[in-house]
Amino acid sequence: MLYQTASLRRSLAASLSIIAVATAAPTMAQDQSAEEEQQDSPTASETIVVEETGEDDFHNRRIDADGTIIVSAEGLREFDLLAGASVVSGDDLDENMDGQLGEVLTSLPGVTATGFAPGASRPILRGFSGERVKVLVDGIGAIDVSNTSADHAVSIDPLTAESIEVLRGPAVLLYGSQAIGGAVNVIDKRIPRRIPTEPVHIDALVRVDTVGDLREGGASFDIPVGDGFVFHADGSYRTTDDIDVPGFVLAEGLRAELLEEAAEEELEGEFEEAEELREAANASGTLFNSGTETWTANGGLAFFRGDSNLGFSVGVYDTFYGVPIRPGAGHHEEEGGVDVEEEEGPETVSIGLRQYRADLRGDIALGDGFFDRLKIRTGYSDYTHTEFEGDEIGTTFDVQGVEARAELVQDPVADLRGSIGVQYYFRDFFAEGAEAYVAPNRTEQLSFFALQEYGDGPLQLEGSLRYETTDVDSVQLGVERSFDGFSGAVGLAWQADESVRLGVNLSRVSRAPSAEELFSEGPHIATQQFEIGDVDLSMERAWGAEIFARGIAGDFEFSLAAYRNWFDEYIYLSANGEEEDELPVFLYLQQDATYSGVEGEVVWNFYEGENLDLRADFRAEYIDAELDDGTNVPRIPPLGLLGALEADAGDFSLRGEVEWFDAQRDVSPFETETDGFTLLNASATWRPLRGDPAVTVILKAENLLDETARRHSSFTKDFVPLPGRNVSLTVRMSI
Repeated sequence: MLYQTASLRRSLAASLSIIAVATAAPTMAQDQSAEEEQQDSPTASETIVVEETGEDDFHNRRIDADGTIIVSAEGLREFDLLAGASVVSGDDLDENMDGQLGEVLTSLPGVTATGFAPGASRPILRGFSGERVKVLVDGIGAIDVSNTSADHAVSIDPLTAESIEVLRGPAVLLYGSQAIGGAVNVIDKRIPRRIPTEPVHIDALVRVDTVGDLREGGASFDIPVGDGFVFHADGSYRTTDDIDVPGFVLAEGLRAELLEEAAEEELEGEFEEAEELREAANASGTLFNSGTETWTANGGLAFFRGDSNLGFSVGVYDTFYGVPIRPGAGHHEEEGGVDVEEEEGPETVSIGLRQYRADLRGDIALGDGFFDRLKIRTGYSDYTHTEFEGDEIGTTFDVQGVEARAELVQDPVADLRGSIGVQYYFRDFFAEGAEAYVAPNRTEQLSFFALQEYGDGPLQLEGSLRYETTDVDSVQLGVERSFDGFSGAVGLAWQADESVRLGVNLSRVSRAPSAEELFSEGPHIATQQFEIGDVDLSMERAWGAEIFARGIAGDFEFSLAAYRNWFDEYIYLSANGEEEDELPVFLYLQQDATYSGVEGEVVWNFYEGENLDLRADFRAEYIDAELDDGTNVPRIPPLGLLGALEADAGDFSLRGEVEWFDAQRDVSPFETETDGFTLLNASATWRPLRGDPAVTVILKAENLLDETARRHSSFTKDFVPLPGRNVSLTVRMSI
């Protein structure tokens, strides 16, 4: 019964693209006379204008003329339901560039990263990760397995991103119920968004650093060809060695544990084993097996006619990275029906990942009817992920998936604005090997959503609604599960004056358990865990409330938010203190939970002169999360504060900042505590072509005090510290 509607739904997914193309043909043909104007301006659906001031149109498109942040969601004028929206672009993106998406965003309020390894780090928003944070490429999912486990890299290269939107708050359910914690939307140029005014538009970036001997570079080309067509190509390459770390690699508690084991081995006459344990306990200066190598290549073509455009792209993402392993950990394998322990030296685990991806995007003007535009987005992914133990293949994950989305944007009628849409998702997951801990499975989801905004005065009412039906099955296990859920949000905003905005949001979200949460059972060597799912998990539901304030008051710019989420049947992964195959057992469990938090940023522009501007930047975040039994939710980030001073002299700017993180003592059972730490960072940005930012040089120093730091949200914090002192040089060009 579960898949009787499968063919119908796949037909619907394909039809979204076909309908869009059919709709586009007559509509795009009507406006040939507008083509010249189109070549010099963005598409009508984008509310920004590229000024002729040298601002490069590759990185700085997400800010409009008055400094307002532009997000790509359609239909709402103010979008207060996205009260936590942030956009990272331009110099900010270049200064925080990293090979993994999570590390790029960690300086934002309410954002940290899994930090599993230098080659795998996914964003964590408001303490939520995995299935509760949706990672998007231009509005649809990455369609990889980064959500299944912290050791799996996100198949997106930030190097060629145009901007990155971080969307927190209840309205991100418009992108899926998996976005309870928020969404990260990477905007790239694989499908061109406008016609360049020059014969060839080139963007390029090169970067080196000292902590991992980084060497990376990327470039993109946009070329107008023919009548309204634009061709795009981009590529990137990145490689690092093992990273340098301050002091001992292992946390104090783990070092003491290994040294105690070494003493016991020595008493039993096992001198070789004792020496290996002492060597691991005393490792310092370098994080073994943390190197990475990544390359990407993409090509796209788009057609523009009047206010409409339609395009597609194809590309490949390939990465190979080391996975540091907890010293002293091992596992058993069955030999002749008897469990025997493998005794080995330092075990090397690495992951090779490759994704082939095809995308289609359409933005079609519909004329003067009730609906103004039809926006469609489709992506297909063929993904392979191989975990190596030494030179041997341990486990291979294969994923084929498709996601399609169609959205009708209303033409505003009086004070009513909004959009409605449909979204389809299908993933076929297959794993094989000695440690294929997740059984082969299929996930299919069909969703309908709507968002509306009413009011044009001091008060505005906003609302959104989403219905999802999700089917998950595993033929191998003989298990079929089906879930239906409604999610909704409502918000009321008050414009106190032209520059200050206050509001409150309420939400009710339902999320179906993922295949990994349902079907996991077995050893996962890369994470050093024996993971056990639960096929009887029920749907997770949560009430949410948020208040926010943002705006400008004199010399101060501010964005503040406080929130609380009440979960029914919250799903989480937690250790139970037992071992299986010499690995700690982690169970997917379910009970009620409560999340509370505050986050904010205040910028003080305390001096504005003719040739010099000075400002101070303050950021803070705090999260408290408890389960219904009184214990703490695992891996919750501690209190974090940031203070910075910045000087901008036009062609030259300086920034110095201090990041402070408190110790985390509120831990779950069998979870280790984390000490606090302070990071001192500085950067200098130089635009050598006076009055023209087409070339930018950025020199940045991180962790200047070379302090040992461990991110509490990381599964590997006890044996993967953050990098030590690092100096990086970035050169970016846009012509």
